[in-house]
Amino acid sequence: MRMFRKNLTKKVISSAICGLLYATPFIAACSHAQQANTAAISKLDLARLEKEAQMALEKKEFANAAELFQRIANAAPEVGSYAYNAACAHALKGNVDLAFTWLQRAIDAGFVDVKHSQQDGDLQSLRQDPRWGGLMLSMQKRAEFLGRLWNSSVWKTAYKANLSVDEKVAGLSKFWSEVKYNFVYTNTLRELDWDAVYQRYLPKVRASKSTLEYYKLLMEMCALLKDGHTNVYAPDELYESDFAVTKIRTRLIEGRVFITEVGDQQLIKQGLVAGTEILEVNHRDVHDYARNDLAPYASASTPQDLETRMYSYEFLKGSAKEKPLLEVRDTQGKRHQIKIDRVSFKERNKALSGLPAFSWRMLPNNIAHVALNSFDDDTAAVAYLKAFSEISKAKAIIFDVRENGGGDGGVGFKILSTIAKQDFATSAAATRDYKPSLRAWGNPESLHHFPQSLEAADPQHQFAGKVVVLTSARTYSAAEDFSLAFDLMQRGKIIGEATGGSTGQPLFFDLPGGGMARVCTKLDSYPDGKAFVGVGIQPHHLVRPTIADFHAGQDTVLLAAIKNINE
Repeated sequence: MRMFRKNLTKKVISSAICGLLYATPFIAACSHAQQANTAAISKLDLARLEKEAQMALEKKEFANAAELFQRIANAAPEVGSYAYNAACAHALKGNVDLAFTWLQRAIDAGFVDVKHSQQDGDLQSLRQDPRWGGLMLSMQKRAEFLGRLWNSSVWKTAYKANLSVDEKVAGLSKFWSEVKYNFVYTNTLRELDWDAVYQRYLPKVRASKSTLEYYKLLMEMCALLKDGHTNVYAPDELYESDFAVTKIRTRLIEGRVFITEVGDQQLIKQGLVAGTEILEVNHRDVHDYARNDLAPYASASTPQDLETRMYSYEFLKGSAKEKPLLEVRDTQGKRHQIKIDRVSFKERNKALSGLPAFSWRMLPNNIAHVALNSFDDDTAAVAYLKAFSEISKAKAIIFDVRENGGGDGGVGFKILSTIAKQDFATSAAATRDYKPSLRAWGNPESLHHFPQSLEAADPQHQFAGKVVVLTSARTYSAAEDFSLAFDLMQRGKIIGEATGGSTGQPLFFDLPGGGMARVCTKLDSYPDGKAFVGVGIQPHHLVRPTIADFHAGQDTVLLAAIKNINE
């Protein structure tokens, strides 16, 4: 099934109304006739219709789901994902012929995600049909044709230890141009003089001696934009060799760097355990190391986001051939040195514990602590609704999104719908409205503001008790959309630290040698225009973790939330 808010898309903003397909890189413009049709469906509340269709799927009412998706697709024929979802519903029902018919309609409308289609379990019943291979070939050809305009296959070149100068210059130019025409924060481009930045990096790129050096230059250039949803990603080969990581997790607490988890028994035997403070890296003060070796390549929207990247996400990243030397201080105050191995991300993830998307527990005094650690897929919402009958017995709920890096905003809204007495607002959104002819006539570029949409309350699941949301600088992207919507609801207090301050709709594209990049194309804000991107959603009660509580194994922010509820 093709989700409407998939992969870094934070909310539905009348997608049929605008002809905006978040789930694929190909966007069709609305004709006047299409806009008229869409206006008709909008009166019936498109968002509700989409939710009704999704609910029908969840209940395995496939015929009803197919009918609803067809209705939406007929009203918004320029949005290929609707036709695709209709095809999925027909396939699940066993209507093979209709499924192929709607798949073809999806392709005609610009749905060309071959990889997703081939992996989608909803279409399993179609794959043995003789028509399947031809349809996938048709989708692939359509994708290649459409891609020639914005992301031609010419950019998918093989990895080499040192790309040619032509490839490097072409990749630089590709990144520069995509940012110039798609980056939504145009004042940043003016302040930087983006063309001058290009000219400044051109000789550096030409002089680079390796693909590693080249990609680090692109990352450095990208970091100037100071946007967490605009990034350069090196080829996979470099993440194995030169962007390797360690089997520890770290965090900045009260200005000092502490280890929070160790996933290597050999390191533990040498005294490197949770609670150990890191003082130096390779004989350099830990903050000097972070500022000079990590910060220049980190794309971050706020100071708190940059801190998180320097001292947590990017900390100790480097060559797998090198072992950084750490000067540490243990919990008894003794200092010693230790060398630490770097490994691949895959090996690191095996060694360190991962947080589940959803977990909950009942705290003393009948308070439910609900950890929402990821909105990558529907897992958190599905698990929450499954446990709702027990959770709703609590006198209060603490929603904890401090470790939630985002994903699909719709997942969070589905959870918020259970504490909303009525339909609730989310962020306002806009994108650049660039028209070449108007530029030729000397008219300034403007913004296109998407119609404000409401999320529906869930009448079947309602909690009327007290609610608190916990946030941190690691609360990011779709989790910030969740926090903003909660703030607008005036349903309870946000406790903790300011969020990371970055959300939006990234546009992905390929770079030479197997790399890629993304550019933020959507400006999100509070409905009244108040900014949170570049600032962070501010808590009603600012509470920061303390070193004393950390060493004592206590959660400073959670304790403050419990106190707030009990008072």
